[in-house]
Amino acid sequence: MARHIFRCPLRWADMDAFGHVNNVAFLRYLEEARIDFMFRLAPGEGSASFTGGSVVARHEIDYLRPLVHRHAPVDIETWVTDISAASMTVRYEVKDEETVYARASTVVVPYNLAMGRPRRITAEERAFLEKYRDDDGSVAV
Repeated sequence: MARHIFRCPLRWADMDAFGHVNNVAFLRYLEEARIDFMFRLAPGEGSASFTGGSVVARHEIDYLRPLVHRHAPVDIETWVTDISAASMTVRYEVKDEETVYARASTVVVPYNLAMGRPRRITAEERAFLEKYRDDDGSVAV
């Protein structure tokens, strides 16, 4: 099982009045990691995989430790835990070498933008996702 690692820079504007990264910024970090995973890394040049669109059906985030602004990026590990006919669950850990700051999951539904409705996951997409599948991918706190 492989995990995709996205190096995410922290921005000064991500901090809130209490001096740590705001909870909303974490959603942006997860989005950047997911987009890198599904649209840059996915099957490759010329592939139509995931290009028709997708929508987020659900987010869950457990904030474990405060993250403060710094110049070094954080790593966001991304993998897949569930794949159904028309959705997938993407899991994440926002971390560095010493600390896990957050764990999260997103249910993503492939979407046909032209028709305005969900669509099935293609065989090519499923084959890609299976390479990053881990049903018990979390690490104990």
